[in-house]
Amino acid sequence: METPSLADLRERVITCTGCPRLVDFRQEVSEKKKRAFEDWTYWGRPVPGFGDPEADLAIVGLAPAAHGGNRTGRIFTGDPSAAFLMRGLHEAGFASQRTSEDREDGLRLHNAYMTAAVRCVPPDNRPTAREVHNCAPFLREEMDLVRPRTILALGHLAFNASTRFLEHRFGIRRSGLKFRHGGVYEFKSDMPILVASYHPSPRNTNTGLLSEESFRNVLVKVREVLEVSP
Repeated sequence: METPSLADLRERVITCTGCPRLVDFRQEVSEKKKRAFEDWTYWGRPVPGFGDPEADLAIVGLAPAAHGGNRTGRIFTGDPSAAFLMRGLHEAGFASQRTSEDREDGLRLHNAYMTAAVRCVPPDNRPTAREVHNCAPFLREEMDLVRPRTILALGHLAFNASTRFLEHRFGIRRSGLKFRHGGVYEFKSDMPILVASYHPSPRNTNTGLLSEESFRNVLVKVREVLEVSP
């Protein structure tokens, strides 16, 4: 029996139809499009992870953006959140360039892997608890295959999804874990260290809740954790 691979997982992700509401919405967005992208053929399917398959850092977001990942087919690509995130990752040495515009733009991640708690764009960026639950096995399998030493959770939902993975795989008690921007959560020596940040959404960056300097400080913590963890 062959060992499951990220390529196998990718195929199962992109063909998933497990959440009817999300299937309908992602198709609706792909058909209506945004005027700026009316010449695009939207991806319109679940979006798999992207990056170094042996990365020490896994970055977990919420879900693909309607006219970002749902359009381009790559997580954190082609939307304002992606622009903010990639500038920070490039400056910190995790990305080959400052931009993430489409799947053929030449972007490479260095020792980093990007994924999301939910693989289809949800209405109003609000997946239901059932939809998050349905996607959880994908995240668990992805983390088992990549085996990162550090997980950077972007936002409350990604933080909760990450702690559920740690609970399921390592048996931690997540009841006492509270999201805190810049928080570093260490567990047993054989477990990934969890780092939390506000999500780089326009709602957070335009209001100043998450600034470039603040996010830079989080990535400095990530670098420090990677340098000292075994």
